[in-house]
Amino acid sequence: MVVCASHSPGMERDTERRLGLDFRGGLAEAAERVARFDPDVVVVFGGDHRRAFRHVVPTFAVALSASILAEGGHQAGELTVPSTTARDLAEHLLVEGVDIAVCRDISLDHAFAQPLRDLLGGLDTIPAIPVAVNCATAPLPTGRRVLDFGAAVGRFLERLDQRILLIGTGGLSHSPPSLEVDTYDISDEERARIIAEGMAEARTKIRPEWDNEVLDAMASWDVDALVRLVDTAHARAGAGANEVRTWVAAGAAGGGRPVTPLSYQPVPEWITGMAVATSA
Repeated sequence: MVVCASHSPGMERDTERRLGLDFRGGLAEAAERVARFDPDVVVVFGGDHRRAFRHVVPTFAVALSASILAEGGHQAGELTVPSTTARDLAEHLLVEGVDIAVCRDISLDHAFAQPLRDLLGGLDTIPAIPVAVNCATAPLPTGRRVLDFGAAVGRFLERLDQRILLIGTGGLSHSPPSLEVDTYDISDEERARIIAEGMAEARTKIRPEWDNEVLDAMASWDVDALVRLVDTAHARAGAGANEVRTWVAAGAAGGGRPVTPLSYQPVPEWITGMAVATSA
């Protein structure tokens, strides 16, 4: 099963749940479908907001062990990574011609934590393999390379006698001020200052036309359109739109079946075009 969903720290700051009600409704429906699917393991394709990877930035990486940073109102936590399966995945990718990086004891942020909490109810409810896709620090993988990578992951997963949930997390259109600057090593305090100063302008950078093109292409699994949308994401829809690579990787790993939207809602207060889509 494939689930692709936007994430946003703003959603968690909205503790009274006043905003993004259409998106929240779609996310709740996706969580219900996940519960019915009852996965044995989850593979999360996520980006990095220049926290885990700063000085060395792999194009693709498989985590053999990982934790979640304390962020917002959430405490730090550990992920239950099936390390043998994760290592087997990495070895399979090497055989397939993907120069995959592996990482241990890596600390990940809301890009991975938010979908696990929202779709599964917690960080450690089901074993999870984090798969990092570089969406933040140029040069980025092309749309074609992301498709090929996701398909290679899928060929490994087909050999497992397990129910596997594939999550693509991030996007859609948004342009976080901290990603618009080419600064790879900043403190959380400096990051917060940059975001605060650029927030008003960032609220104006949601691009529903591009978002709907992505959703249409995912729903029909139009490979040519997906490649084009990935390769023009930053120019058309902001630095954060580069995270659509995680959607494409997850969809390709799921065999290229249609991934159909459950909801879409631009939420200026979260500076993001928020969407959720599933394959079942």
